Amino acid sequence: MNRGRWGICHIYSSYNNTIIHITDITGSETIAISSGGQIVKADRLESSPTAAMAAAKKVAEIAREKGLDGIHIKIKAPGGHNGPNNPGPGAQAAIRTLSRMGLRIGMIEDVTPIPHDGCRKKGGRRGRRV
Repeated sequence: MNRGRWGICHIYSSYNNTIIHITDITGSETIAISSGGQIVKADRLESSPTAAMAAAKKVAEIAREKGLDGIHIKIKAPGGHNGPNNPGPGAQAAIRTLSRMGLRIGMIEDVTPIPHDGCRKKGGRRGRRV
């Protein structure tokens, strides 16, 4: 039985951009990388699902050429002590495109950094008053 080669797809998705990066299973060697900013001209469209789809398509084609046929997905939002903990609009679109390109999808994992009480959040004592 021939088991195919697996890789890891790191998707960083903020409200400003989407970066899709495929590595080998150890995570040390890059196989393909692309981002929303490489696809569209206008800055405001970098994070759009359309740009994410095009970037994912480009990355998937390179990965297929290099002999990968399955990927584990790690989704990352900005997180940390001031960033939003939910991924931007590009993440869903990217995953859908990757599976449509014929890559088998193993596990999907959320790797957003979570603070363990580091720096103080911005906004002052009473928080951000709207």
